[in-house]
Amino acid sequence: MSIEIARSFFLWCSVINIAILLVWAALATLGRDWFYRLVSRLFRISPEQFDMINLAGITLYKTGVLLFNIVPCISLYLVR
Repeated sequence: MSIEIARSFFLWCSVINIAILLVWAALATLGRDWFYRLVSRLFRISPEQFDMINLAGITLYKTGVLLFNIVPCISLYLVR
């Protein structure tokens, strides 16, 4: 695998994961009531717990995207 292919791979992985993150954040903020009703049908959870789980999940996902997608992509662009 060449460096160009690896760069392209990490770039597209970053774009897709950031899009997923934005959709999740939009659902958690703009569509909070609808999203909570959907989840509360499956699990008995309070609104406070729902907010905490979403915040922790978004933070963990964002950290993973940064660590495993964006940092390798930047390092491959610096190697040129």
